[in-house]
Amino acid sequence: MSGKAYIVGAGIGGIEYLTLRARDVISSAEVIICDDLVDRNLLDLAPSITQRIIAGKRGGQESVKQPEINQMLVSYCLEGKQVVRLKSGDPWIFGRSLPEILALQNANCEWEVVAGISSAIAAPMLAGIPLTEVDTSSCFAVMTGYDLDRLPWQAIAQIPTLVILMGTNNLTKLLEKLQAGKSADTLIAIVRWCGRAEQQVWSGTLADIQSQLPTGSLSPSVIIIGEVVKFHKTLTDQALMVASTSLSHHHQSWLSEVEASVIEAKEKLRLQSKTILVTRANAQASQFTSLLAHQGAKVIEMPTLEIKPPTSWELLDQAIAELSNYDWLILTSANAVESFFKRLREAGKDSRALYSLKVAVVGQKTAEVLANFGISPDLVPTDFIADALVDAFLAIPDYNLTDKKMLFPRVESGGREILVEQLQKQGAIVEAIAAYESGCPDRIDPIALAALQKQNVDAIAFTSSKTVKHFCQLLNQVAPSDIWRSWIADVQIASIGPQTSKTCYELLGRVDCEALEYTLEGLAEAIGLRLRSATIKIAG
Repeated sequence: MSGKAYIVGAGIGGIEYLTLRARDVISSAEVIICDDLVDRNLLDLAPSITQRIIAGKRGGQESVKQPEINQMLVSYCLEGKQVVRLKSGDPWIFGRSLPEILALQNANCEWEVVAGISSAIAAPMLAGIPLTEVDTSSCFAVMTGYDLDRLPWQAIAQIPTLVILMGTNNLTKLLEKLQAGKSADTLIAIVRWCGRAEQQVWSGTLADIQSQLPTGSLSPSVIIIGEVVKFHKTLTDQALMVASTSLSHHHQSWLSEVEASVIEAKEKLRLQSKTILVTRANAQASQFTSLLAHQGAKVIEMPTLEIKPPTSWELLDQAIAELSNYDWLILTSANAVESFFKRLREAGKDSRALYSLKVAVVGQKTAEVLANFGISPDLVPTDFIADALVDAFLAIPDYNLTDKKMLFPRVESGGREILVEQLQKQGAIVEAIAAYESGCPDRIDPIALAALQKQNVDAIAFTSSKTVKHFCQLLNQVAPSDIWRSWIADVQIASIGPQTSKTCYELLGRVDCEALEYTLEGLAEAIGLRLRSATIKIAG
């Protein structure tokens, strides 16, 4: 099969801003080469076996060079792969798509461009700023603030509305260029992280905007200049007040419903302005990040796990060759599912090889990943912990576990020992075989470390005992225990379940909240309730 490269616009944020064509292409990708600013939640649309490569470009930071990206696209296409080059916004608007397309053409590779929503259009819209308006803006121009000396500023000054991308790092010089042709009281707005929970808008004039901005980087932001900026305040801050003074009694009732909806929306955003540190592995963090972001949180990812192959595949390969000898396949994590089926595929087999087995899983997430391979589990305990699986087996009417042979692919370093022991006590023959290994990363993520050191974190979420152990291990590499513990003294410690909580107590001395339902959704809910409660107590 011949390969094909799709140059895809990811839009401005989550799945809600993705085109249907982009969603379909991502869902069937074999390789995704992703820009840094792309919302990582979009990668969850791809199959679990899809290779994901972050090749981001951020000003002033290390990034994959353009020729390397070009070569990756060509190489994967020539291997017959369906490749998605996922770009923030729209591929044709400062997206550096042309060099990639030319490289593909020169190698006779098939390609297609899939449009996306550009922040140049979306940021003004979401800030209540119309780019064209009959009396104030007959046209607008979009430009980059990256290389200001290349632009014809005398001509630009005549355009009523300007939209500037990548301009905040050169803001002082940009304002000087603008004031050479526009008056100092020209209106300006800066929109950061448009379309996301952490979206912020600052407005003012060319003369005073800098005095209103916070210190530090404003990237990624969109800058809008022109008289149309006046509508930002009109269409946002004053909308509800104007409606409340002019509506009839009937409309007042409708307005009450609107206000109730606003209150409900604020309740859903109970993590607004809160920063949550997520400790999951890189490949697993995006779903949990999305759950927290939907409550308004700013999420910092600090991977404490790296999923690796086991020392040897020999035992698992032998078990796969003899699948018909087993009665049950037990899967207790998404990692186990993906590792097992990857090895099954390496053996030239697929899900049909499980025709003679029943499958038992722990947790809804495990079941969802299993569904990607076309299989519905035969047994799922109501409690999302492995120990409950034994009770689920015993609850099967007229079923005896004696001499039932069970294949249990798991992490090489061991786990779920109680599950194995209890099944064996019931007479089952359990073969616990290494399918993957989870290790500690070599170093702590620098962004996460800086947030901890500055004590800018409100809560730390732990999803397994290993995430707690490796969290401590990583911090011990950079500071004495008493120092880094002082960084998290006022941080809420959140645990996904009893086993994780036990490790938190052993290594951190406390747990501030534990999920009632031992799932990522349950953990996100627990964090939201805990931080909302803490905020109310402080305010009171």
